[in-house]
Amino acid sequence: METIYHTTSAEETRSLGKELSQKVAPKTLLCLRGELGSGKTTFTQGLLEGLGAEKPFVSPTFVIMKEYELKIPTKTGIERIYHTDAYRVEEKDFETIGFSEWCADPKGIVILEWPERISGILPKGALNLSFKALSENERRITFSK
Repeated sequence: METIYHTTSAEETRSLGKELSQKVAPKTLLCLRGELGSGKTTFTQGLLEGLGAEKPFVSPTFVIMKEYELKIPTKTGIERIYHTDAYRVEEKDFETIGFSEWCADPKGIVILEWPERISGILPKGALNLSFKALSENERRITFSK
């Protein structure tokens, strides 16, 4: 199943992230695909805010993974968020640093940017979000299972 959204501002893209935060369940892997500047980080900021993570929301590009412990679990039982970025690493690196354990955390979710870099180790059942910049402010965001 595929659902397509169009946003016309960064605030709309953040709001879409907040909206999804109310529907995501523990053990969900969210794979964010798209070129630099396509809206992945903006969407993730809204998602993190909607889940109740504490700011600052930093990009994991250089730290590889940023973990957020929620002070108050979500209604669906999420207590941890693993925000990770595979842009600068390889599959073997992700296996070593605990990617499979993050995905199996019964009280956690994983937000993964650049999943195509580690496609060989992605578990089945991920929610795929594809981001496309249509203009300076307009984005097309496609959700698929």
